[in-house]
Amino acid sequence: MDSDSVLTIRALTKNYGSLNALNKLALNVQKGNIYGLLGPNGSGKTTTLSIVMGILRQSSGHFYWFNQKPDHRSRLRIGSLIEEPIFYPYLTLNDNLKILARIKGIDDDQINHVLGSSGLLKRKYSRFKALSSGLKQRLAIGATLLGDPDVLVLDEPTKSLDPEGFSDLRAIIQQESQKGKTIILASHILDEVEKVCTHVGILKSGELVMEGKVEDILSGKQVVYITVENEDEARKALAQCPLIDKFELERSMEFRIMLHKNSKPAELNQYLFSQGVVVSRLIKQKNTLESEFLQLMK
Repeated sequence: MDSDSVLTIRALTKNYGSLNALNKLALNVQKGNIYGLLGPNGSGKTTTLSIVMGILRQSSGHFYWFNQKPDHRSRLRIGSLIEEPIFYPYLTLNDNLKILARIKGIDDDQINHVLGSSGLLKRKYSRFKALSSGLKQRLAIGATLLGDPDVLVLDEPTKSLDPEGFSDLRAIIQQESQKGKTIILASHILDEVEKVCTHVGILKSGELVMEGKVEDILSGKQVVYITVENEDEARKALAQCPLIDKFELERSMEFRIMLHKNSKPAELNQYLFSQGVVVSRLIKQKNTLESEFLQLMK
């Protein structure tokens, strides 16, 4: 295994009776990555994170933290938020975090820093039950910072957050990343993932369908939509076009085309004209993680 590997997953499978939630999943997260695990509901994101955090047991396969089988010591190096945050409703934020600090064997002097990072220092002595759902999520994210862990594992961290909360979460992730930490997060909010993540793995029905650096997946390619007068002629011309990476019929007479990195829409238009294809409309669009994701899900 790579010496810089933080999390290695090999052939991880999870079955619930006849339902195959994960199917021989394999991925690797390197030190310093901000790794986004993407997928629609039911794709296996939470199942994957629950297994690697010891909440669920896999049906088969293996995973390793820091190139070793997981144990108590490795888990102390990880701050995690999986599914719903769990705190004592009648205790204050300060007392809830004191309990977590005791469990982790760390001093209480980190509590003010954690509350400050999550924008809750003024609510230090408020009871947890008095918080809105968004503020409860902020506390849960802040609690993962207790003990200054090497890795943060966040399952749908933007749940219940307002735009200001989104911005604060991005700041926390970027601040922790600058310290050399590794962040693994599962999300379905693709725009947010694109803004903060360095790497991404896309799950569909428990299988990894794409993985890599965000910049490589997007790589400056342009997406072009064209409307034509003759669908068959356009299809034949596009199949032989040296300017494009891939194309597909979006709807009747309309094609979605991904250009090669250095190709231009004007060159495509000129090529199609030379092939006798009449283009009545051409719209160019920047490729985004969301557009890639939606195409993969089709």
